[in-house]
Amino acid sequence: MATEAKILSGTQVAKDIRDQLRDRVSQFTKKLPAFKPRLAIVQVGCREDSNVYIRMKLKAASEIGIDAQHVQYPETITQRELLMKLSRLNNDPTIHGIIVQMPLDCVNEIDAHLITDSVSPDKDVDGLNTINEGRVCVGEMTGFLPCTPNGCIELIKRTGVPIAGANAVVLGRSKIVGTPVSELLKWNHATVTVCHSKTVNLSEQTKNADILVVAIGKPEFVRGDWIKPGAVVIDCGINAVQDEVDDDAQNPTKVSGQRLVGDVCYEEARQVASYITPVPGGVGPMTVAMLMQNTVQSAENAYKKLLKMSWDLQVLPLNLQKPVPSDIEIARSQVPKDVSFLASEVGIIPEEVSLYGTKKAKISLSILDRLKNNVDGKYIVVAGITPTPLGEGKSTTLVGLAQALTAHKNKKAFACLRQPSQGPTFGIKGGAAGGGYAQVIPMEDFNLHLTGDIHAITAANNLLAAQLDARFFHEATQTDAALYERLVPKIKGERKFSKIQRRRLDRLGITKTDPDTLTSDEVAKFVRLNIDPANVVWTRVVDINDRYLRKITVGQASTEKGFMRETSFSISVASELMAILALTTSLEDMKQRIAKIVVAFDKAGNPVTADDLGMTGAMMVLLKDTLEPTLMQTLEGTPVFVHAGPFANIAHGCNSIIADNIALKLVGKEGYVVTEAGFGSDIGMEKFFNIKCRTSKKVPNAIVLVATVRALKMHGGGPPVSAGNTRKEYTEENLELLKKGLPNLIKHISNGLKYKVPVLVSINAHQYDTPAEHEMIREAARKAGALACVVSKHWSEGGAGAAALADAVIKACSEKSKFKFLYNLDLSIEDKIILIAKEMYGAGSVDFNTRVREMMRLLTEKGYKNLPICMAKTQLSLSGNPELKGAPTDFKLPVTDLYLSAGAGFIVAIAGDISKMPGLPTRPCVYDIDLNTETGEIEGLF
Repeated sequence: MATEAKILSGTQVAKDIRDQLRDRVSQFTKKLPAFKPRLAIVQVGCREDSNVYIRMKLKAASEIGIDAQHVQYPETITQRELLMKLSRLNNDPTIHGIIVQMPLDCVNEIDAHLITDSVSPDKDVDGLNTINEGRVCVGEMTGFLPCTPNGCIELIKRTGVPIAGANAVVLGRSKIVGTPVSELLKWNHATVTVCHSKTVNLSEQTKNADILVVAIGKPEFVRGDWIKPGAVVIDCGINAVQDEVDDDAQNPTKVSGQRLVGDVCYEEARQVASYITPVPGGVGPMTVAMLMQNTVQSAENAYKKLLKMSWDLQVLPLNLQKPVPSDIEIARSQVPKDVSFLASEVGIIPEEVSLYGTKKAKISLSILDRLKNNVDGKYIVVAGITPTPLGEGKSTTLVGLAQALTAHKNKKAFACLRQPSQGPTFGIKGGAAGGGYAQVIPMEDFNLHLTGDIHAITAANNLLAAQLDARFFHEATQTDAALYERLVPKIKGERKFSKIQRRRLDRLGITKTDPDTLTSDEVAKFVRLNIDPANVVWTRVVDINDRYLRKITVGQASTEKGFMRETSFSISVASELMAILALTTSLEDMKQRIAKIVVAFDKAGNPVTADDLGMTGAMMVLLKDTLEPTLMQTLEGTPVFVHAGPFANIAHGCNSIIADNIALKLVGKEGYVVTEAGFGSDIGMEKFFNIKCRTSKKVPNAIVLVATVRALKMHGGGPPVSAGNTRKEYTEENLELLKKGLPNLIKHISNGLKYKVPVLVSINAHQYDTPAEHEMIREAARKAGALACVVSKHWSEGGAGAAALADAVIKACSEKSKFKFLYNLDLSIEDKIILIAKEMYGAGSVDFNTRVREMMRLLTEKGYKNLPICMAKTQLSLSGNPELKGAPTDFKLPVTDLYLSAGAGFIVAIAGDISKMPGLPTRPCVYDIDLNTETGEIEGLF
């Protein structure tokens, strides 16, 4: 008597696979606890057969540790709507697998093939996308294998019967099962015959099969005498047939008077085959198991990508030339990558990208929520020694270092820079995109307008100024009742307070919500801000250097009825709104900061805020898009964020916290973010640590201090430095002059070390430098406590020229930071200023005039004492005197003015004679800038 076939239980094999998958998931969640495989099951309609299958998937996913998300849409959904939903899931990197359950009889005509192919091949865990199926056809098993066919192969392998060399017959040629299983058998080295309902002498074909896979969709179609003795039979069919005799209620294959059968006559086949799959409990559970396996594999791919120390970044090659051409020639010689491609390279999804053409894009703040569980990368700040008026290449060094880390050291690295003001661009310093072969491109876009943030700040700032003056005028020319009628007008017979007016009532302690119930005293308190025209601190701004706006009179027209006052303009990047943009962490945070802006003081000495003027919401509307950093690239195709642009000598001089935060999440634990602090350690770096890092709560890992032979010679007594200067002191070796200037470098190193952060000195090499001069600087830097001092040639060699600096940065960041602040916030305003002056500048004492002392008293009285200090001081000297070079000590620092930036969250102390509105020099850059009307190209920018 023949031995009955062994039952090939898919249920048991599927359980074994789930157990293995659970172990795999637990392994990679150990390293990334917040990481979890996620599967999106998209269902159109609510058919019960689909629901049963979905419940099986949800149960299996839960057992393994997969977060399965069931997304259900009505049958009335249109094809366009469904495609849009799938596009969002494709673009969501937290979703690792997508399957679509869709009835064939949708209310709206939907192309099922189009829907299947709209699922990204990288997330097509069903394995039904044409690309994945095509890979199977050509034997390229790198994509996802279709679940049921792969489940069949797995079951056959479990029998121990060799597939290689076997005769395999596949009965059925469907896209889902028959055709792909025949290809998988073929690539497992079986000799495969595909049969179907039109095949002649079908039973004769099946009798030759060592392996028979049946997927024809006809109940019990294959009889026992069709099967070769000892064959392995895989029955993929599942058919409901009417049960003639329902006398066994315990039979699990019986459902509501029906029973489920396969395409093979099970009882007959068992007498002939060596192995056979039951129905149900055979191939069905394996389909679900293979789906889970594909999902875990997709998640594992994403997990490995997160752990990778480098991006799959297309580096742009440099065509280095000697002598080095002009900045704009170099920038134009490189063809940038499409910014959307760059975004995808560094892990930014399309929904987070707002394109401004093809070379720059704004990045949505939603990325911070998506990446909130990512570990921050290493944080490096680039500062400098006291510069010459031409600058010492701090931005160039920052860009060169970022290029070196990413393009030459294969690290994930972001450069984070400020947006340049048009003032220096058209003034004397020129653009700020870096220089030589270490630039941000396109440099014209970078230096001019970019994505309009500075213009939006200018508009919002000046709208607030306009409302301030208008409110003063209206209060001066109207009664309380008239003001109230206009501020809270009746609309369709009803008077209501706006949201911002209700906030003012709360601050005044008025709890009434019905405008008609206020007493006359309450009305007077509500409508009267009583602005003191002699104590208005908010000024208008414009983003150009214009010395004639340093002092102006407003209100001279006869329509203003003699209400005139003296005021001034500042340059736009000195606006408190720019500082707020740089320091804010979210839209809500920005809104709260804008509300707190103090624009003036009333006649009783109380602060008047932007919220009092009703301006918070209107300004937010103008500024909402400014909160998104702009993505650009370096000459070597590495990523750059450009965001915010406060000056360092008259503001806090750092790019935005938001850009740094996004970059730190994108580079991850093993990556690097290189950010900037304007001018020297005494100015930008001090405020980076004591203002920006206090707000962001980020801990810096290293300081890169940029120095040049030229600047140190100037500090040693060399003649003034100006554009085109070829004095021999700077073109010939002069060790004596250099040695006299070294105290400036030593002071800046000392400044950095006071924060317990490693200091690395980068000598930005120039063509006239000599090896002996470089060696003298290196020796002095090491003796002063610098962790390393390297010569960098990024200007002439790109990232390769900063490779040694990159190595030094990597080494410095390997140690845990011991960062500490310079001062505690609970010190008095005066003590904080004195401490900064003595520790950072080398001052012996600080001189406060009467106005400053009165302002310190007022701010302390009004509760602003515990804010950090933002020193406004010349960048050209450690002292307050721009003519005093080197490293002066024991000098007296005059503090000539003090004002509050309540929204930004600091107090500004002005040291010496410094203006918030620069002026144009005798020969500004405007003489060299032009537009070629034939080519449309900008000329003369640098």
